[in-house]
Amino acid sequence: MKYKYLPLLIAVACAGFASTAQASGYRFGSQSVSAQGTADASGAEAADASTIFYNPAGLSRLEGTQFVGGGTIVVPHSTYQDTGSKAFSKGNRQPFTGAKDYAPDAVVAPALYASKKINDQWTVGAGLFVPYGAKLDYGNDWYGRYAITNIKLEAIALNPSVSFKLDQHHSFGFGITAEYMKAELGQGVDVAGTVYTLNQNPETAKASAVFLNNIALKQGLAAAGAAKTTLMGVLNDGHAKMDGNDWGFGFNLGYLYQLNEGTRFGISYRSSISHKLKGDTIWDFSQVSNNAAVNGFISAASGKVNSKALVELRTPETLSVNAFHQMDDRWALMGDVTWTRTSRLENLDIQFPPTAEGAERIRQNWKDTYRVSLGTNYKYSESLLLRAGIAHDQAPVRSAELRHPALPDSDRMQYSIGANWKLNANSSLDLAYSYIDFKDADVNYKNNCSPVTPGCTGNGETTKGLFKTRMQLIGLAYNYKF
Repeated sequence: MKYKYLPLLIAVACAGFASTAQASGYRFGSQSVSAQGTADASGAEAADASTIFYNPAGLSRLEGTQFVGGGTIVVPHSTYQDTGSKAFSKGNRQPFTGAKDYAPDAVVAPALYASKKINDQWTVGAGLFVPYGAKLDYGNDWYGRYAITNIKLEAIALNPSVSFKLDQHHSFGFGITAEYMKAELGQGVDVAGTVYTLNQNPETAKASAVFLNNIALKQGLAAAGAAKTTLMGVLNDGHAKMDGNDWGFGFNLGYLYQLNEGTRFGISYRSSISHKLKGDTIWDFSQVSNNAAVNGFISAASGKVNSKALVELRTPETLSVNAFHQMDDRWALMGDVTWTRTSRLENLDIQFPPTAEGAERIRQNWKDTYRVSLGTNYKYSESLLLRAGIAHDQAPVRSAELRHPALPDSDRMQYSIGANWKLNANSSLDLAYSYIDFKDADVNYKNNCSPVTPGCTGNGETTKGLFKTRMQLIGLAYNYKF
């Protein structure tokens, strides 16, 4: 009987959080330090060239040539408490351990924007920002190692844009997005559980007997005895790893309605982007035991060969409605509601061309989400503008049974403060600090396909535990206009 090992979870690269993202899913929430200060409620403010991301129609409000360059430092704190994870079968395997310090100490997400006013009607610009990000390293011995051991997802987007001001009330914006995505992923392979299960079946157990008999004939009884002892002893996991990358293209639209000098409303749309993540999968059984013959036998019997990996996916589109109102000379209020079509990301099938290996299906069945944010500006002086904001962001995960440890996402609250400090008539600094409080996330994810299930690939593991996550974001940006 041919049996299968669980492949690499490249599917997690398509959707969303891990420890570097702020918005639900893998989408990185803050693409602007000035917007971060209001918890991203400032889509209709159009304070600087970063409006390219939030609403490209806001470019029409920018004078001259402007530049924004900066970044956000993400400082996560996340813990995992196991409450009953288990492998699909018994087996003499290395014991499971806890997952400590699996999130990075800090990561940095840069953002660059520029705009230029052509005339009274046309303004052009371009943005470079991080739309998605993830980085987790649980280690090779943690409770969920058969689901995932590590993930690193990096994405960067280039977004040239243009706006057209029809009259004093109506402005429109359009942009093209070129998005590059790169993923590195790894996971354990449950060798011990598979060997135990197959040895319970007289037919599949014959393969071991044939292997040991060949060892005896070629190397002697002593070598065969050593191999048998190894097979019956504690076996380490195999390991799979892969990397993949792809370019995808999309667009964004924006509309801004200026009711009067101090009040405006905006609506913006960012399209989905289709990706075909292509990479190489490498299977490693060299550390299963200290017996090279046994390792070779297990590698050959698994039917696993290094191959390509492919996942076709579409990132979710977003639709935002926002408003800005200047109450008086000092105070301004703003708000934003963003809908994200994460229901696009249902079940994901991982393919391994050109092999005949059955696909791995990752169950997600995500739901669409909403993000609601409110913010305010306070003009403390001619050189200092203070900001504050609060936001509630829904997670796309429906239940603990559909929450995978690659994405222990949950609803969260964001609390932000910020400031803009004018250095002179042409330049200023933006500062922002945010605290993200995630709701405790229960995980009870069972892989429905075990290594001995025909027609599909899976480890059959159950990952059950509790994730607790908090996050801090520190942003700094420099603005220049001329």
